[in-house]
Amino acid sequence: MHDIDFEKGNGLVPAVIQDFRTKKVLMLGFMNRESFEKTKETGLVTFYSRSRKSIWTKGETSGNYLHVKEIMVDCDQDTLLIMAKPDGPVCHTGKDTCFDQENTAGIDFFDHLQAVIKDRKGKMPEGSYTTKLFEKGTGRIAQKVGEEAVETVIGALGDDDESFLNEAADLVYHLMVLLTQKGYEIKDVAQVLSERHK
Repeated sequence: MHDIDFEKGNGLVPAVIQDFRTKKVLMLGFMNRESFEKTKETGLVTFYSRSRKSIWTKGETSGNYLHVKEIMVDCDQDTLLIMAKPDGPVCHTGKDTCFDQENTAGIDFFDHLQAVIKDRKGKMPEGSYTTKLFEKGTGRIAQKVGEEAVETVIGALGDDDESFLNEAADLVYHLMVLLTQKGYEIKDVAQVLSERHK
């Protein structure tokens, strides 16, 4: 349940839209009670236009909708943070964000991937490669990390940078699965590195 104070801003609250995967801030808009309810009902971010004095769903003309993943309200109940999945560029200028940033995955993507891996371990959905790894146990997962490490080394010694990066991605993914199997997360490795850096 969302308890939002629309009265403080004369019927409007600011809504910060953030990509749920990359964590990049995509845009800022305003919502009134009606646009907020429509956002919840449709799962598409819908704003109140202060210039047109009407509600509008982001993407209704461009097709670049913002699909709601999570809605959070700040401690004063007068600002929204909406985690969303964009269908394409968010800004009317054609840029990825309204702040002229590329909406590409950075180091924060590891948080998203870690959450997906933990979810797979908790739910063990059929047909998932990650589920199959967890079913085979620690030994097999550790073996896969070793195999991917060797393939990454081989890739590093070759001339195909794309292949090298793909092997490195496989190594990191399997390491994250192994960490999860052992009850840890990638952030625990980051903590160790951080402590070493002091």
